[in-house]
Amino acid sequence: MQTILGAGGPIADELARELFRNHTKEIRLVSRKPVKVNDTDELVVADLTDAEATSRAVAGSEIAYLTVGLPLNSELWERQFPVIMRNVIDACAEHGTKLVFFDNTYMYPGTPAPQTEHTAYQPGGRKGRVRGQLATMLLDAMDAGRIEGLIGRAPEFYGPGNAKSYTNTLVFDRIKAGKRPFVPVNAKAKRSLIWTPDASRALALLGNTPDAYGQTWHLPIDPNRKTYAELVAIASKVTGRKIGYTVLPMFVFRIGRRFNPTLDEMFELLVRYRGDNIFDSSKFAARFPDFPVTTYREGIEQILAD
Repeated sequence: MQTILGAGGPIADELARELFRNHTKEIRLVSRKPVKVNDTDELVVADLTDAEATSRAVAGSEIAYLTVGLPLNSELWERQFPVIMRNVIDACAEHGTKLVFFDNTYMYPGTPAPQTEHTAYQPGGRKGRVRGQLATMLLDAMDAGRIEGLIGRAPEFYGPGNAKSYTNTLVFDRIKAGKRPFVPVNAKAKRSLIWTPDASRALALLGNTPDAYGQTWHLPIDPNRKTYAELVAIASKVTGRKIGYTVLPMFVFRIGRRFNPTLDEMFELLVRYRGDNIFDSSKFAARFPDFPVTTYREGIEQILAD
């Protein structure tokens, strides 16, 4: 049995499909309102902030994948995420279950320096501090021998379907709707983006690779990084129409955050858009050289064809 804790999002749904295709037919989906992805999926309703419910959800699982997402709300993250991580670690320790944690890069410094698995945590805000805390909790439990685990870390994602990210929302969703895309802060800075199905396939592969445990892994991206200007240019070629874009400078967000809670929560992340974002996934590429990575051109074609 392999269990997905936090089922229902684009990463979790594609993870369930990939596990079913290539690794196991015994899959358990856990969330407050789980819905089957594969016909044989087992559904478990659980609140992961409840320790007993979390233990019941993990029981009998060989591997658990923690893919929980919470709304972009700092206070909610500070209150719930550490509780969820503690409960999941305790449950995995209790039942002898391996843990695969899907993580992001919010704890990294927002500088143009390349980000590797050894990059020190230097969060620039509340959400970054929470993400650093979660990763540290898991690493400490692994180092103490309490559980066998690994971290699969991803940069900002883009993808098909209901993938929610700033790039999807501001750029590709607007292009699909025939609107002019918005570019946050800087159109000329290199971006590192991960295709959501690639992230899920990589998580499934890592979880089912025994020697991957005990480590942090940067999940695979197309190393030919593009600027937003270049991504929009690719979209122009794909659609056969000239597409312009509007850059939203920092002062727009600085003003908007006073009146819009969503922009206020987003603000701490905007420093990452000022300069190049170089997420290095060469460790994964070296260990899994045959893993097919979706190119930006292929991803944009699929998004705009949906």
